Amino acid sequence: MTQVLDPPVKVAVRPAAQRTARRRALLQWIAVHALGVAAALFFVLPFVFVFLTSLMSDSQALSRDLVPHTWEWGNYRKVLDTPGFLTWWKNTLLYTGLGTFLTVASSIPVAYALAKFRFRGRQLALMLVISMMMLPPQVVVIPMYLFWAKQLDLSGTLWPLIIPMACGDAFSVFLLRQFLTTVPNEYLDAARVDGCGELRTLLRVVLPMARPGIAAVALFQFFYAWNDYFGPQIYASENPGAWTLSYGLESFKGAHHTDWNLTMAATVLVMAPVIVVFFFAQKAFVEGVTLTGVKG
Repeated sequence: MTQVLDPPVKVAVRPAAQRTARRRALLQWIAVHALGVAAALFFVLPFVFVFLTSLMSDSQALSRDLVPHTWEWGNYRKVLDTPGFLTWWKNTLLYTGLGTFLTVASSIPVAYALAKFRFRGRQLALMLVISMMMLPPQVVVIPMYLFWAKQLDLSGTLWPLIIPMACGDAFSVFLLRQFLTTVPNEYLDAARVDGCGELRTLLRVVLPMARPGIAAVALFQFFYAWNDYFGPQIYASENPGAWTLSYGLESFKGAHHTDWNLTMAATVLVMAPVIVVFFFAQKAFVEGVTLTGVKG
């Protein structure tokens, strides 16, 4: 009778080199994520501190406590009941909304012409746009103020800041131009063959493909107008009824310089719309900014 022997069992032994590689990869993963968490905390903790302080009482806001003993949600009601605060909100929404719309609407045709048209002086026009980006606004503030205040008598209003946005913005034109150069010319040629004019081609073909770039420009302009302090200080400082949130917050801080809880609550109310807008539009914003550097 023949005895059948089982084949020997092979024990898999992990090589030392493979164990070392896996250990190194694990350490790298931990190091990278630790740096990411540290960077996130570096940016988030100031906002957490402002928010927690806004919910403290008057006495606790001046102490070393980091967490409120009692959550004073009524601080936000006190800020909203401050005379003029809702007016600052209304003025800021007018300045930001209308200014963003005018800037985008006026910059798109110029950017389209610089990106897709071939005409004499095209490069010179582009250089002029770039040179306007390098011109500090403080250089022209005196003649512009004399024009709006003395000639048109619009001092004490926000119209000297809103009306010029209907003439386009150099940075917005340049950013949109860089994005529109990534749109293939074949789509435009096909639209022209189908009988579309330049305006219809721009509206029906180019704009739907340029949504990320338009979103990026709109967000840049929105953030600029919302946080603008210099412009309202120059043109609207003499009229409290025309103040924006950025300028009015300075007055609020001066009136409540010891009530840090109320100051922080007002700061949260000013920052919240910007954070919410960026949170919901960050995908289009990042995509638009990224694609502007692909070509051109």
